[in-house]
Amino acid sequence: MLAPGHEPRPGEGYDPAHYETLAAVEDTHFWFAARMRIIIAALQQHFPGLRRFLEVGCGTGTVLRAVGARFPAVTVSGSELFPEGLAIARRRAPGARLMQMDARRIPFREHFDVIGAFDVIEHIEDDVRVLSEIHRALKPGGGLVVTVPQHRWLWSTQDEQAHHVRRYTRRELVQKVEDAGFEVRRVTSFVFLLLPVLWLSRLRAKASGHGVPDEFRAARPLNALFGLVMTVERALINMGLDLPAGGSLLLVALKR
Repeated sequence: MLAPGHEPRPGEGYDPAHYETLAAVEDTHFWFAARMRIIIAALQQHFPGLRRFLEVGCGTGTVLRAVGARFPAVTVSGSELFPEGLAIARRRAPGARLMQMDARRIPFREHFDVIGAFDVIEHIEDDVRVLSEIHRALKPGGGLVVTVPQHRWLWSTQDEQAHHVRRYTRRELVQKVEDAGFEVRRVTSFVFLLLPVLWLSRLRAKASGHGVPDEFRAARPLNALFGLVMTVERALINMGLDLPAGGSLLLVALKR
């Protein structure tokens, strides 16, 4: 499905050439695996009665596949601006309803129980409009689940190569979500225990000029070690601990 007028413009929001890189690493890379489990846990905890789910900016369909597996009774939909991402998502999540769509123009009103945007809105200049569109597309009392990169001082060439517009502070994200008409139920950082490593890697990337593909190349022993660290961190989050800092933010909110 292609929503009218939503064809991507060259250089807009993301580089479609990165989808193949993502598809090759998402299933095994410690950060993607940890984020996936954090998202699924948030959906289980806050929205056990979920029936209609939309992921805005579904990329290669990794989250859609996991949501469909964990919630088999749920109607799972995904939107993506770029057809290159949708082609991979169609293979990974064959049961999902997919559409090419600009998140700034969502053609639904009071339709979904939950909408997720996972590392998406930092790519969009008018993120406030995206949040407002999501608000209108949700049923009354519906839920929003968002992940974004955190801390402006972590800005580096990785962000530039990924076409990020910003990295968020906690206060900024909460304020924008509340201004869009949501009540925030939870906000926590993640990648907290690995924050010193992340900071050092960003300094190294800044000095060397390495871009996004290099960030995904983790030696197997390091990847396994970092995965164990993130397992501990996820346990803390699942116990209800809101971590004070980290490379990313998770926010859960309800439509007022």
